[in-house]
Amino acid sequence: MGRWEPNARGRLEQAALELYVERGYEQTPVADIAQRAGLTERTFFRHFADKREVLFGGSGRLEELCVGAVAAAPATATPLEAVTAALDTAAGVFEERGDLVRQRQGVIDANTELRERELIKLASLSAALADALRERGVGELTALLTAESAVGVLKVAFGRWMDEGQGRPLRPLLAECFDVLRTLSARGAVGAG
Repeated sequence: MGRWEPNARGRLEQAALELYVERGYEQTPVADIAQRAGLTERTFFRHFADKREVLFGGSGRLEELCVGAVAAAPATATPLEAVTAALDTAAGVFEERGDLVRQRQGVIDANTELRERELIKLASLSAALADALRERGVGELTALLTAESAVGVLKVAFGRWMDEGQGRPLRPLLAECFDVLRTLSARGAVGAG
């Protein structure tokens, strides 16, 4: 193996996902991931703290993307409109990576430790969204409730997207969930959705 290989991180992510799908997460050691990628274990640990981080390494980039979208929302946007724009931006990334996202989610769903890590990731996203809203001058309670609601919408829409085999794009599913959320406080919302 050469000292430097292009796209080592991407190759490690791809190799890990393939092996997790083939063998299962627990049955896949780091050595096998590195070997499949044509790299060393040392190279693996330069890019990832452990084998689960292969699945969650993009969390920081997702947060940055969402926070950037909240910050870029028009000054006249309501807090809910700002987080809607953020999740719409994130949905575009998920849709582009369709099959990989589905495989990743299948691996996560099959493992309790990974499901717990996914919840931590979502909690971190909620905190980042709340911070971004506070930066826009939104009050504490509104920022927290809006961010938590947005993550709830993301979870429900994403779950529907996975269940429907991505037959429908994620963006309309998000929009539908946000529409239902907006009607919850309206009179006569009982039975909505």
